[in-house]
Amino acid sequence: MGSRRDLVRINAIMFQAPIVARRLRRDVEQPPRRLLEIGCGDGALMLAVARRMARHWPGVELTLLDRQDLVPGERRRRFTELGWHAETVITDAIEWMEDSAPSSFDVITANLFLHHFAEGELRRLLAAAQRLAPVFIATEPRRNGVALVASGLLRLIGANEVTLHDAAASVRAGFADNELSALWPRGEAVIMREGAIGPFTHVFSARPAASGSPR
Repeated sequence: MGSRRDLVRINAIMFQAPIVARRLRRDVEQPPRRLLEIGCGDGALMLAVARRMARHWPGVELTLLDRQDLVPGERRRRFTELGWHAETVITDAIEWMEDSAPSSFDVITANLFLHHFAEGELRRLLAAAQRLAPVFIATEPRRNGVALVASGLLRLIGANEVTLHDAAASVRAGFADNELSALWPRGEAVIMREGAIGPFTHVFSARPAASGSPR
């Protein structure tokens, strides 16, 4: 529970919610009807995103997927107040995505989630994401020396020992350059954008090339 509270503060320090919202505005041309977040945790990050997007994206059907049931009822009600309908799915992400019908969603997002997977599993996950939705957006730890040093400074905000260990491990398992682009399934023409935003965040997005050129 302490580590979950720490993660909320880490997301705020990394500006993850505004980064995700900005990328959604850039890569999703029409307001989506169905949005899936994989590895949603307690739903706090997506709620912060929804507060930024709900005015322009009304009536979104949001699916929050995680292996643990961590989204409190009060948070689900907050989504309802914004005009979004949120439901939780408690299961393994890869298996559930592979078993779901193609084109079930308009957008899939992931925050601080992909770095938990070995390369083979990650290829499976990305292939399933490509099949499920035309747009995929991920924000991950940036793997560099600055982020690794900063992970050790989290004790200054009161982070516990589990968080300090996990933060350093996440940076080491994070991404750099075009590593996620290299794992994205080949086939249909897509526009992929990948790179660093600030010292701590690595962003990857993929969308159909037919939707136009990047803005």
